[in-house]
Amino acid sequence: MEYGPTQTRLGALSDYEKALGDALERILAAGTHDLPGIVTALNKSDAPKPSTGGTWTEDAFRAEMARLGH
Repeated sequence: MEYGPTQTRLGALSDYEKALGDALERILAAGTHDLPGIVTALNKSDAPKPSTGGTWTEDAFRAEMARLGH
């Protein structure tokens, strides 16, 4: 997937951000839009693990989205 410029980023996306974004795009495109479903799909996919390690949980997903949003 090709990534264009973004207005709020200070630098290029990391490999982790790209892989997580790609996984989320596939999950959303498949019709999963609820948080429990997204978390389940992340754990079943080849998506990277949360930066804190372990498996995806709803709390881990919220924390990771908040961390990446800064």
